[in-house]
Amino acid sequence: MNAPAVKTLPARKDVAVGDTWDLASLFRSDVEWEEALRAWEQRIPGYEAFASTLASSAERLAECLEFDLEMDREGDRIGTYAHLRASEDQAAPEAQRMVGRFQHVATRAGEKASFIRPEIMAIPAATLTEWLGRPALADCRLLVERLVRTRPHVLSEREEKLLAMQGTFAGTAGKVFRQLTDADLKFGAVANGRGEQVELSNATFVTLLHDTSPEVRRTTFHQFYDQYQAHANTLAATLSGSNERDVYAARVRNYPSAVEAALFADNVPLAVYDQLIAAVRAHLPAVHRYYDLRKRVLGLDEIHHYDCYVPLVPELEQRHTWDQAVAVVIESLRPLGQDYCTRLAQGLRGRWCDRYPNTGKQSGAFSSGTYDSDPYILMNFQEEAIEHVFTLTHEAGHSMHTRMSSEAQPYQYSGYTIFVAEVASTFNEQLLTRLLLQRASSPLEKAAIISREIDSIRATIVRQTMFAEFERKSHASVEAGEPLTLERIRGIYRELLDAYFGPRFAVDTQLELECLRIPHFYNAFYVYKYATGLAAAITLAKKVAEGGPAELAAYQAFLRGGCSKWPLDLLRDAGVDLEQPEPVATALTRFGELVDELGGLL
Repeated sequence: MNAPAVKTLPARKDVAVGDTWDLASLFRSDVEWEEALRAWEQRIPGYEAFASTLASSAERLAECLEFDLEMDREGDRIGTYAHLRASEDQAAPEAQRMVGRFQHVATRAGEKASFIRPEIMAIPAATLTEWLGRPALADCRLLVERLVRTRPHVLSEREEKLLAMQGTFAGTAGKVFRQLTDADLKFGAVANGRGEQVELSNATFVTLLHDTSPEVRRTTFHQFYDQYQAHANTLAATLSGSNERDVYAARVRNYPSAVEAALFADNVPLAVYDQLIAAVRAHLPAVHRYYDLRKRVLGLDEIHHYDCYVPLVPELEQRHTWDQAVAVVIESLRPLGQDYCTRLAQGLRGRWCDRYPNTGKQSGAFSSGTYDSDPYILMNFQEEAIEHVFTLTHEAGHSMHTRMSSEAQPYQYSGYTIFVAEVASTFNEQLLTRLLLQRASSPLEKAAIISREIDSIRATIVRQTMFAEFERKSHASVEAGEPLTLERIRGIYRELLDAYFGPRFAVDTQLELECLRIPHFYNAFYVYKYATGLAAAITLAKKVAEGGPAELAAYQAFLRGGCSKWPLDLLRDAGVDLEQPEPVATALTRFGELVDELGGLL
């Protein structure tokens, strides 16, 4: 008998054009991109005319800032196109070359522009204050005020230039990680519960963990992590290098710690980070109670991490084609108004999205657009995973946020921060959950939706807070002079696994390697924003769905706000105050109530 054929991913060239994004709003071809890159590079010497002149007048400073914004805007367009092309196939040499060429030119531009910050800092405070009241600087007033706020952390012109020259290799650790995990690691194939051989990859790993067969889940987990074990020392070295870079950058710019350096940009107090961890820690008994419930419902003698993805009510799992997923997403977002839904539907049914997995494609999902382009979405959509419908509405939230901020704000204030971005995305997930609960036709169907909402809060608030605590501890280790060896990394992570999963959870030794496969750790102190974002979204979605025109208007103003205010101020205006402990505590209290309700239903 012949062995069943292995389901393999298609090569990029074999993917249907209609299932890929159309990057024409950036560039119509790689040739056009080449021309733009050369033209952009030729403008770099234009910085030289402004050097040593910024203190001469408000008008001269305004001219320089306008030139710099034009360079940034064009650089965003060029860099985004290269990034999107490379994400289509991580092993495609020409796309990787495009990324490298852009980074080289961008580093040169950064070197030439490195005089701007120190020259502005050298302008006497009284003079600069008077200038900021003049019409010439009206469009850049907030930009300059935020720049001046960094005065204690800006170095001399020579030092700034030296730091800028590091741009080409500063991201090497993350690049090596991506190349290794997305292109080089090969995981083989796994037989799913239907006996089909499925190629195991970063894109299919979680899908296989949804399988109802405990043996499939166990095999998938161990076969996947065997590859990470085989490359553990290399991955530990890249993660350590990334942490050391963060600590170096914080120290050289006179920040007390790496975490405080990261929070400074958003003007977020350290207390927000700390109270998030404290709140989650305080509610861990409810999390442990959930794992006990999951073990009981699945009929397991012991529960492992690979048992945490399979649906508790598998018979209610529904397949969604792309068109079906788009339809339910749009229906769920009706509280946001007709204009929002119509424009989003056109984008999702058109070619904003790169829809399905292919060989070498970047794993996961993201939204990426510029001030002058469509807000593109990369997906690795799997019809059998309901989670991918939630991923689609999540990324759609980012894309519409991008579109609305770009239309409402000038370029310099259109780029919203990650802190508020995670509110816009998880807000959409909350509305999708509400629609599915409204449609539930039986207690069992309601249980399935509640189970998914529990898992969402667990994954987005609890799990991401565990990641945030790992980042805090791993960076603190480097700051204390304790090298991040593989043994040290595993030790830190193991302590967190034991605390967050609880005493009755079977933590496999291989799970200690999970921290070596998390891409966000190469952009440190990012993940806590997922947790605060969902906590805020739970509050705001309830306000909009159950409120009236005022609540909708406040939320729409938030989506149009870009970075025209500090993130915490934008959210306060929208109706939630993250400097207070209530939003996180409310979300986690709801989690505990949902666990109890699910226990009663099952």
